[in-house]
Amino acid sequence: MQLDLNLLTVLDALLQEGSVAGAAQRLRLSSPAVSRSLGRLRRLTGDDILVRTGRTMTPTPYALAVRDHVGELLRQTRQVLAPARELDLAGLDRVFTVQCHDALATALAPVLLADVLTEAPAVRLRFLAEASIDTDELRHGRVDLEIGSAVPALPEIRHEVVGHDRFVVVMRAGHPYAEGIDLEAFATVPHVLVSRRGRLTDPVDGALESHGLHRRVLAAVGTTVTAAHMVAGSDAVLTAPSLAWRPLASAFALVTTPLPIDLPNPPIVCGWHQRYDSDPAHTWLRDRVRAAFTSILTRE
Repeated sequence: MQLDLNLLTVLDALLQEGSVAGAAQRLRLSSPAVSRSLGRLRRLTGDDILVRTGRTMTPTPYALAVRDHVGELLRQTRQVLAPARELDLAGLDRVFTVQCHDALATALAPVLLADVLTEAPAVRLRFLAEASIDTDELRHGRVDLEIGSAVPALPEIRHEVVGHDRFVVVMRAGHPYAEGIDLEAFATVPHVLVSRRGRLTDPVDGALESHGLHRRVLAAVGTTVTAAHMVAGSDAVLTAPSLAWRPLASAFALVTTPLPIDLPNPPIVCGWHQRYDSDPAHTWLRDRVRAAFTSILTRE
Protein backbone atom coordinates (compact mmCIF):
# COMPACT_ATOMS: atom_id res chain seq x y z
CA MET A 1 0.00 0.00 0.00
CA GLN A 2 1.31 3.42 -0.97
CA LEU A 3 0.27 5.98 1.63
CA ASP A 4 0.24 9.73 1.23
CA LEU A 5 1.33 11.05 4.61
CA ASN A 6 -0.22 14.40 3.73
CA LEU A 7 -3.55 12.72 4.34
CA LEU A 8 -2.66 12.46 8.03
CA THR A 9 -2.26 16.23 8.15
CA VAL A 10 -5.66 16.73 6.51
CA LEU A 11 -7.27 14.14 8.78
CA ASP A 12 -5.85 15.85 11.86
CA ALA A 13 -7.16 19.24 10.70
CA LEU A 14 -10.60 17.82 9.94
CA LEU A 15 -10.81 16.20 13.36
CA GLN A 16 -9.63 19.34 15.11
CA GLU A 17 -11.84 21.80 13.20
CA GLY A 18 -14.85 19.58 12.61
CA SER A 19 -15.49 20.95 9.12
CA VAL A 20 -14.00 21.07 5.64
CA ALA A 21 -13.97 24.87 5.62
CA GLY A 22 -12.24 25.07 8.99
CA ALA A 23 -9.64 22.47 7.99
CA ALA A 24 -9.01 24.33 4.71
CA GLN A 25 -8.43 27.58 6.58
CA ARG A 26 -6.14 25.85 9.09
CA LEU A 27 -4.07 24.24 6.32
CA ARG A 28 -4.24 27.29 4.00
CA LEU A 29 -5.76 25.17 1.27
CA SER A 30 -8.92 25.52 -0.79
CA SER A 31 -12.11 23.84 0.40
CA PRO A 32 -12.33 21.70 -2.78
CA ALA A 33 -8.78 20.41 -2.16
CA VAL A 34 -9.67 19.40 1.39
CA SER A 35 -12.93 17.82 0.16
CA ARG A 36 -10.96 15.69 -2.31
CA SER A 37 -8.61 14.60 0.48
CA LEU A 38 -11.61 13.73 2.67
CA GLY A 39 -12.92 11.57 -0.13
CA ARG A 40 -9.62 9.74 -0.36
CA LEU A 41 -9.62 9.23 3.41
CA ARG A 42 -13.11 7.77 3.27
CA ARG A 43 -12.10 5.33 0.55
CA LEU A 44 -8.91 4.39 2.38
CA THR A 45 -10.47 3.84 5.81
CA GLY A 46 -13.93 2.68 4.76
CA ASP A 47 -15.38 5.25 7.18
CA ASP A 48 -17.19 8.57 6.61
CA ILE A 49 -14.90 10.41 9.12
CA LEU A 50 -17.31 13.38 9.32
CA VAL A 51 -21.06 13.27 8.72
CA ARG A 52 -23.46 16.18 8.35
CA THR A 53 -25.91 16.87 11.19
CA GLY A 54 -27.92 19.90 10.19
CA ARG A 55 -25.54 22.78 9.51
CA THR A 56 -22.58 21.17 11.25
CA MET A 57 -20.54 18.02 10.82
CA THR A 58 -20.10 15.34 13.46
CA PRO A 59 -17.15 12.95 13.72
CA THR A 60 -17.91 9.25 13.50
CA PRO A 61 -16.98 6.86 16.35
CA TYR A 62 -13.95 5.78 14.32
CA ALA A 63 -12.85 9.42 13.95
CA LEU A 64 -13.18 10.03 17.67
CA ALA A 65 -11.21 6.84 18.41
CA VAL A 66 -8.24 7.78 16.23
CA ARG A 67 -8.15 11.57 16.84
CA ASP A 68 -5.53 11.55 19.58
CA HIS A 69 -3.49 8.86 17.83
CA VAL A 70 -3.37 10.89 14.60
CA GLY A 71 -2.12 13.94 16.49
CA GLU A 72 0.60 11.88 18.16
CA LEU A 73 1.67 10.38 14.83
CA LEU A 74 2.07 13.84 13.32
CA ARG A 75 4.07 15.02 16.32
CA GLN A 76 6.41 12.03 16.00
CA THR A 77 6.73 12.58 12.24
CA ARG A 78 7.77 16.19 12.77
CA GLN A 79 10.37 15.08 15.28
CA VAL A 80 11.80 12.58 12.78
CA LEU A 81 11.86 14.98 9.84
CA ALA A 82 13.00 18.02 11.80
CA PRO A 83 15.24 16.74 14.63
CA ALA A 84 16.26 19.18 17.30
CA ARG A 85 19.76 20.61 16.82
CA GLU A 86 20.17 21.86 20.37
CA LEU A 87 22.51 19.60 22.30
CA ASP A 88 21.83 18.85 25.95
CA LEU A 89 25.37 18.11 27.13
CA ALA A 90 24.33 17.60 30.74
CA GLY A 91 22.00 14.79 29.65
CA LEU A 92 24.11 13.37 26.82
CA ASP A 93 24.66 9.65 27.48
CA ARG A 94 26.88 8.29 24.72
CA VAL A 95 30.05 6.30 24.16
CA PHE A 96 32.55 7.75 21.67
CA THR A 97 35.30 5.57 20.23
CA VAL A 98 38.58 7.26 19.28
CA GLN A 99 41.29 5.34 17.46
CA CYS A 100 44.86 6.65 17.40
CA HIS A 101 48.47 5.76 18.15
CA ASP A 102 49.09 5.20 21.84
CA ALA A 103 51.43 8.19 21.95
CA LEU A 104 48.68 10.50 20.72
CA ALA A 105 46.24 8.95 23.17
CA THR A 106 48.69 9.56 26.02
CA ALA A 107 48.91 13.25 25.12
CA LEU A 108 45.24 13.78 24.26
CA ALA A 109 43.37 11.74 26.85
CA PRO A 110 44.03 13.81 30.03
CA VAL A 111 42.99 17.11 28.42
CA LEU A 112 40.00 15.66 26.58
CA LEU A 113 38.76 13.73 29.60
CA ALA A 114 38.88 16.87 31.74
CA ASP A 115 36.67 18.70 29.23
CA VAL A 116 34.24 15.79 28.95
CA LEU A 117 33.94 15.41 32.71
CA THR A 118 33.12 19.11 33.05
CA GLU A 119 30.73 19.51 30.12
CA ALA A 120 29.14 16.09 29.60
CA PRO A 121 29.67 13.88 32.66
CA ALA A 122 27.60 10.97 31.26
CA VAL A 123 29.75 10.66 28.13
CA ARG A 124 32.30 7.84 28.04
CA LEU A 125 35.36 7.60 25.80
CA ARG A 126 36.86 4.43 24.38
CA PHE A 127 40.44 4.78 23.10
CA LEU A 128 41.47 2.07 20.65
CA ALA A 129 45.04 1.41 19.56
CA GLU A 130 46.05 2.14 16.00
CA ALA A 131 45.71 -1.03 13.93
CA SER A 132 48.72 -2.61 12.19
CA ILE A 133 46.78 -2.51 8.90
CA ASP A 134 44.33 -0.04 7.40
CA THR A 135 40.76 -0.83 8.41
CA ASP A 136 37.19 0.21 7.58
CA GLU A 137 36.26 0.95 11.20
CA LEU A 138 35.12 4.49 10.38
CA ARG A 139 33.02 3.36 7.43
CA HIS A 140 31.27 0.66 9.47
CA GLY A 141 30.63 2.96 12.44
CA ARG A 142 32.80 1.07 14.91
CA VAL A 143 35.04 4.12 15.36
CA ASP A 144 33.78 7.70 15.73
CA LEU A 145 37.06 9.52 15.24
CA GLU A 146 40.40 8.38 13.86
CA ILE A 147 43.45 10.51 14.59
CA GLY A 148 46.75 10.18 12.77
CA SER A 149 49.04 11.92 10.31
CA ALA A 150 47.61 10.67 7.01
CA VAL A 151 44.79 12.28 5.04
CA PRO A 152 42.00 9.70 4.43
CA ALA A 153 41.76 8.49 0.84
CA LEU A 154 38.06 7.52 0.82
CA PRO A 155 35.72 10.34 -0.29
CA GLU A 156 33.12 9.53 2.38
CA ILE A 157 35.67 10.06 5.17
CA ARG A 158 35.76 13.69 6.22
CA HIS A 159 38.89 15.08 7.83
CA GLU A 160 40.35 18.14 9.50
CA VAL A 161 43.96 19.05 10.26
CA VAL A 162 43.84 20.21 13.89
CA GLY A 163 47.54 21.13 14.23
CA HIS A 164 51.11 20.32 13.35
CA ASP A 165 53.76 18.74 15.54
CA ARG A 166 57.54 18.79 15.16
CA PHE A 167 60.12 16.02 15.26
CA VAL A 168 62.65 15.73 18.09
CA VAL A 169 65.35 13.26 19.09
CA VAL A 170 64.44 11.29 22.23
CA MET A 171 67.11 9.76 24.48
CA ARG A 172 67.79 8.91 28.10
CA ALA A 173 68.81 11.57 30.59
CA GLY A 174 72.59 11.48 30.89
CA HIS A 175 73.04 10.36 27.28
CA PRO A 176 76.35 11.60 25.75
CA TYR A 177 74.30 13.75 23.35
CA ALA A 178 71.64 14.88 25.79
CA GLU A 179 72.69 18.51 25.35
CA GLY A 180 72.38 18.33 21.57
CA ILE A 181 73.34 16.11 18.68
CA ASP A 182 74.82 17.02 15.29
CA LEU A 183 74.13 15.29 12.00
CA GLU A 184 77.20 13.04 11.99
CA ALA A 185 76.62 11.86 15.55
CA PHE A 186 72.94 11.35 14.81
CA ALA A 187 73.86 8.98 11.97
CA THR A 188 76.28 6.94 14.10
CA VAL A 189 74.18 6.24 17.23
CA PRO A 190 71.78 3.25 17.24
CA HIS A 191 68.15 4.04 16.53
CA VAL A 192 64.80 2.63 17.63
CA LEU A 193 61.71 3.07 15.44
CA VAL A 194 58.04 3.02 16.38
CA SER A 195 56.13 1.41 13.54
CA ARG A 196 52.71 -0.25 13.63
CA ARG A 197 53.79 -2.38 10.66
CA GLY A 198 57.25 -3.20 11.99
CA ARG A 199 59.08 -1.24 9.31
CA LEU A 200 62.81 -0.69 9.77
CA THR A 201 62.96 2.49 7.69
CA ASP A 202 61.09 5.78 7.71
CA PRO A 203 61.50 9.28 6.18
CA VAL A 204 64.58 9.92 8.34
CA ASP A 205 66.54 7.43 6.24
CA GLY A 206 65.71 9.25 3.04
CA ALA A 207 66.77 12.57 4.56
CA LEU A 208 70.07 11.08 5.72
CA GLU A 209 70.73 9.57 2.31
CA SER A 210 70.44 13.01 0.74
CA HIS A 211 73.48 13.92 2.89
CA GLY A 212 75.32 10.71 1.99
CA LEU A 213 74.72 9.24 5.45
CA HIS A 214 73.16 6.03 6.77
CA ARG A 215 72.07 5.04 10.26
CA ARG A 216 71.82 1.77 12.14
CA VAL A 217 68.28 0.88 13.14
CA LEU A 218 68.54 -1.33 16.18
CA ALA A 219 64.85 -2.31 16.42
CA ALA A 220 61.31 -1.45 15.37
CA VAL A 221 58.56 -1.70 17.99
CA GLY A 222 54.81 -1.21 17.88
CA THR A 223 54.19 1.07 20.88
CA THR A 224 55.74 4.14 22.43
CA VAL A 225 55.94 2.52 25.87
CA THR A 226 58.14 -0.28 24.51
CA ALA A 227 60.30 2.25 22.72
CA ALA A 228 60.57 4.34 25.90
CA HIS A 229 61.83 1.33 27.86
CA MET A 230 64.43 0.57 25.22
CA VAL A 231 65.68 4.13 24.90
CA ALA A 232 65.69 4.69 28.68
CA GLY A 233 67.98 1.71 29.22
CA SER A 234 70.47 2.19 26.38
CA ASP A 235 72.32 4.74 24.26
CA ALA A 236 69.83 4.26 21.42
CA VAL A 237 67.82 7.29 20.27
CA LEU A 238 64.43 7.71 18.75
CA THR A 239 63.08 10.28 16.27
CA ALA A 240 59.50 11.08 17.17
CA PRO A 241 56.89 13.86 17.19
CA SER A 242 57.35 16.09 20.23
CA LEU A 243 53.69 15.92 21.23
CA ALA A 244 53.82 12.17 21.63
CA TRP A 245 56.81 12.15 23.96
CA ARG A 246 56.27 15.02 26.35
CA PRO A 247 53.95 13.01 28.64
CA LEU A 248 56.45 10.12 28.75
CA ALA A 249 59.59 12.16 29.37
CA SER A 250 59.26 12.40 33.14
CA ALA A 251 57.90 8.86 33.55
CA PHE A 252 60.94 7.32 31.82
CA ALA A 253 63.60 9.96 32.58
CA LEU A 254 63.90 10.91 28.93
CA VAL A 255 65.09 14.12 27.32
CA THR A 256 64.57 15.54 23.84
CA THR A 257 66.84 17.60 21.61
CA PRO A 258 66.21 19.24 18.23
CA LEU A 259 66.42 17.00 15.18
CA PRO A 260 69.62 17.87 13.26
CA ILE A 261 67.97 17.34 9.89
CA ASP A 262 65.00 18.97 8.19
CA LEU A 263 61.76 16.99 8.11
CA PRO A 264 58.27 18.39 7.41
CA ASN A 265 56.22 19.01 10.54
CA PRO A 266 53.77 16.10 10.77
CA PRO A 267 50.08 17.07 10.66
CA ILE A 268 47.55 15.88 13.21
CA VAL A 269 44.57 14.72 11.16
CA CYS A 270 41.14 13.85 12.56
CA GLY A 271 38.93 11.70 10.32
CA TRP A 272 35.28 10.73 10.64
CA HIS A 273 32.56 9.25 8.44
CA GLN A 274 30.26 11.69 6.66
CA ARG A 275 27.24 10.19 8.48
CA TYR A 276 28.31 12.27 11.50
CA ASP A 277 28.72 15.60 9.68
CA SER A 278 25.50 17.08 11.06
CA ASP A 279 25.31 15.13 14.31
CA PRO A 280 25.43 17.72 17.13
CA ALA A 281 27.05 15.35 19.64
CA HIS A 282 29.77 14.29 17.21
CA THR A 283 30.37 17.93 16.25
CA TRP A 284 30.85 18.70 19.94
CA LEU A 285 33.37 15.84 20.24
CA ARG A 286 35.37 17.15 17.27
CA ASP A 287 35.36 20.65 18.77
CA ARG A 288 36.68 19.29 22.07
CA VAL A 289 39.42 17.27 20.35
CA ARG A 290 40.45 20.30 18.31
CA ALA A 291 40.55 22.48 21.44
CA ALA A 292 42.54 19.83 23.32
CA PHE A 293 45.24 19.64 20.65
CA THR A 294 45.40 23.44 20.43
CA SER A 295 45.95 23.58 24.18
CA ILE A 296 48.62 20.87 24.10
CA LEU A 297 50.52 22.34 21.15
CA THR A 298 50.63 25.85 22.62
CA ARG A 299 52.24 24.71 25.85
CA GLU A 300 55.71 24.63 24.30
